[in-house]
Amino acid sequence: MSATITAITAAITTAPTSKTFESFNDFGLNPLLTESLTRMNFTKPTAIQAATISLSMQGRDVLASAETGSGKTAAFVLPMINSLLNSPRGSALVLLPTRELAVQVLDVVHNLLGNKSGIRTALIIGGEPMPKQLSQLRNRPRIIVGTPGRINDHLNRGTMMLGNTDFLVLDETDRMLDMGFGVQLDEIAKYLPSARQTLMFSATIPAAIEKVSKKYLTNPERITVGSNNTPVKNIKQDSIFTTPAEKYSVLIKELAARKGSVIIFVKTKYGADKLAVKLDKDGHTAEAIHGDLKQRQRDRVIAGFRASKYRVLVATDIAARGLDIPHIEHVINFDLPQCPEDYIHRIGRTARAGAEGSALCLISPDDRGKWTAIRRLIDPNAPKSEHDVVDEKRKPRRFAGKPFRFSKTGRGRSDKKAA
Repeated sequence: MSATITAITAAITTAPTSKTFESFNDFGLNPLLTESLTRMNFTKPTAIQAATISLSMQGRDVLASAETGSGKTAAFVLPMINSLLNSPRGSALVLLPTRELAVQVLDVVHNLLGNKSGIRTALIIGGEPMPKQLSQLRNRPRIIVGTPGRINDHLNRGTMMLGNTDFLVLDETDRMLDMGFGVQLDEIAKYLPSARQTLMFSATIPAAIEKVSKKYLTNPERITVGSNNTPVKNIKQDSIFTTPAEKYSVLIKELAARKGSVIIFVKTKYGADKLAVKLDKDGHTAEAIHGDLKQRQRDRVIAGFRASKYRVLVATDIAARGLDIPHIEHVINFDLPQCPEDYIHRIGRTARAGAEGSALCLISPDDRGKWTAIRRLIDPNAPKSEHDVVDEKRKPRRFAGKPFRFSKTGRGRSDKKAA
């Protein structure tokens, strides 16, 4: 299906305010931050930034959800750093579900701190040498960014103290719960002072997140920006229905027809390695990233992709959230995600910061149930397609022959004609 996504109307639910924030200068940020923002060419805050920063600087707890690519990281990093710059005491802890997200957030922190702040930081994630982290912690960092598992390791060892941590950020909370970090979050909370400010971000805020928020937040302001079930408007989406045997040849044709960098999502770690090797042999520079790689390998892969050393990044869902590489022009779902919400996160790796991008799904007969769920998530009122699964118990109809695109009318047409 070729479809240009319709515009999203941002809905922000907060406490009433009479002030409009058209510029970062309107927040009254510390001069060091203002200088950094100017250097980074950040001038106008996004909707999530305007709402979150203003409330956070009032000392309020915040429960927020925002669409991917909305500038969420700066929304919590700016008020966090501002709080620390304006007080000689206190520290901040940022918890994230994956190592890549933690590294990326800390990069933003360092860019905003610059060289004059004197605020030390620590990156506490799995896969990194323990001595290196112990050295960072001995320097008494005021900002700790990490993943729940390794943070808990240090707390249990007695090598980390959080008694003066008066600013807490929980980012991608829904993902952390999906990954089984709920118990670890509860354990970490025991080491934190009850008198603190907490910002919690989640892609969606279902009942489970509401319940968790009551554990950590005090009378929070609720912020919702945009539709979390709808991709950003400047992503052009396509779907090609094919067979498992022909899927790779379809992929090769699509790569040849497209220009620019590509991220390809697959289901398994083994599948990521296998596909990257095969693409590389067929003349498409490619690398794979997944959870089995050591941290230094993952860092090398991401750095190489950022530097355009290779064109194609083959990834599992470890890269579906938070990976911010502006030059990604295409997202291809070689395998559909198990969870329909992950489709939104996957294709959100393109069209960052207002750029345009494209997303393609390669769909085999056994994917029809997943595809139906994705279509219903994006648009519950979308017209039915002959490829939708009406009766989940009915065995999907098999088809063979040349792959065909899904047209606006819902009927298939040959790939040759659609090109």
